[in-house]
Amino acid sequence: MMRTEFLQELIKQLSPKLDSTTYVYCTVPKARYGELEHLNPIVSIAELEGLTLVIPLEQAKAEGLDYYRIFRRITLEGHSSLEALGLTSVVTSLLAERGITTNVIAGFYHDHMFVPSDRTEEAMKALKELANNPNG
Repeated sequence: MMRTEFLQELIKQLSPKLDSTTYVYCTVPKARYGELEHLNPIVSIAELEGLTLVIPLEQAKAEGLDYYRIFRRITLEGHSSLEALGLTSVVTSLLAERGITTNVIAGFYHDHMFVPSDRTEEAMKALKELANNPNG
């Protein structure tokens, strides 16, 4: 199967699923992995400036952590691959054309997209339209 045909097949199988939880990105200066495990972050990234966590909004509020914006997670349930070329680019470009900020986290089995909570419906509609018409 040619690369473009493979990509089109992945796009057909996007199956975007909206998570009901609202999430926020928080950063904790000088924190290290394991120190904040009680927050059960779904994403944790060590950066020079501190530990970035993606946690439910309610947990951030309970801990008194600062956050900038509220996000919702859309999981692309079609089986992706860490080596699938172009899928993330197609999806983020589509949402960018609509002015929707997208933060993508690639898991082993699926891509997870965090979009502003006030743009969730629009993002879901765009992704479903893309899956139904992968050729544009």
